[in-house]
Amino acid sequence: MSRSAHPAGPRHGDVLPEGHYLAPPTDLNALDPKVWSRTVGRNDEGVATVGGIDVLALAAEFGTPAYVMDEQDFRARARAWREAFGDGADVFYAGKAFLSKAIVRWLREEGLNLDVCSAGELAVALAAGMPGDRIALHGNNKSATELEEAVKAGVGHIVVDSYREIELLGGIAERLGVRQQVLIRVTVGVEAHTHEFIATAHEDQKFGLSLSGGAAAEGVRRALAQPGLELRGIHSHIGSQIFDTAGFEVAARRLVGLLAEIRDEHGVELPEIDLGGGLGIAYTSEDDPKQPAEIAVSLAEIVRRECAAAGLAVPRLSVEPGRAIVGPTAFTLYEVGTVKQLPGLRTYVSVDGGMSDNIRTALYDAEYSVALVSRTSEAEPMLVRVVGKHCESGDIVVRDAFLPADLAPGDLIAVPATGAYCRSMASNYNHALRPPVVAVSEDGARVIVRRETEEDLLRLDIG
Repeated sequence: MSRSAHPAGPRHGDVLPEGHYLAPPTDLNALDPKVWSRTVGRNDEGVATVGGIDVLALAAEFGTPAYVMDEQDFRARARAWREAFGDGADVFYAGKAFLSKAIVRWLREEGLNLDVCSAGELAVALAAGMPGDRIALHGNNKSATELEEAVKAGVGHIVVDSYREIELLGGIAERLGVRQQVLIRVTVGVEAHTHEFIATAHEDQKFGLSLSGGAAAEGVRRALAQPGLELRGIHSHIGSQIFDTAGFEVAARRLVGLLAEIRDEHGVELPEIDLGGGLGIAYTSEDDPKQPAEIAVSLAEIVRRECAAAGLAVPRLSVEPGRAIVGPTAFTLYEVGTVKQLPGLRTYVSVDGGMSDNIRTALYDAEYSVALVSRTSEAEPMLVRVVGKHCESGDIVVRDAFLPADLAPGDLIAVPATGAYCRSMASNYNHALRPPVVAVSEDGARVIVRRETEEDLLRLDIG
């Protein structure tokens, strides 16, 4: 059943969408470690804790809504990716998932590189001390200013996305007396099993140069002809929230085929291949993501096998996890306002945030889990829809979930796995103030991105 239409009848709200995984949980108080960060638990009073700090204390000090980030979990996940791929590969954290100066510092200390896709992200990276040669710049429509800033900053790789950009960047690099290293983004014709808005390697989309149409090969010719550019390799990104490596296998085969064509036409074996990111995380207990070590073994074997078949030396591999690192490390803490029971339909639980702090449910039909975290409850489960406070009927945070039937205004609930794309896509819709990001570690809790204020809004509005 499409979610764009609803079945008729007064009790349609009691019926979950066809094919939906949801069933009443056996224990509403359980916090599944698959979807919560590793230091989350409950104390003896039944209050949820992260890093040993309970959510009542966090709400009292920092207010709600708030993104609460488990620094220990973030560092451990970053380290796991770095160790899984080892010294023979590069791991670039995809900054678009969520970026702040604290995040950049953690990445730098854990040995990861960083990819950015705007001048703003580059500015944050440089301000936080990430060396330029550990940064890659992405984007399908980079401005001349962005390219020049990147070249001046000594950015290690720029992933070029069009003929125009190849020419533009080549001219900038020559003028600055730099030979800029680049990768060419290739559209390989692989459509990952994901939402159409986040599948990025099929032909009908804005990114990259088409492999099947010959645009990628022509892009290689033009890049090799630019004295200011050093073509290091090719790049592909097949989508997001991917749970298996089958799509990467097809993409790698096609990319290696292009490397062989480049060798045969130009007598050059390019030394790098970037398979992008997009590996999924668990938003619900039904999701089953692969671990970094398993992914690393699989991707390295795919590239080795394809290169052996093509008679090529194995290029240096790069990957770009973003969501897979930061997504599970944070939850969003809300206070319940209204609990509105519509007899025969559904119960709406309204919280003090909504689509301004998490647009993904409205944008992608994303599914999330939710739990009562300010206490435990032995009440029966009730099917709810968690919604925000905005003037929009599509202002949905969690479409279908079970919470205790004694849920009341003032209770705290939390939505896990909101570290990726929630704060980075947050808005001021209805002039809402974007929530803070609070990092919790063994040293306590601290704000790493402060809550917006009304003064912030008024400062931008010059009348």
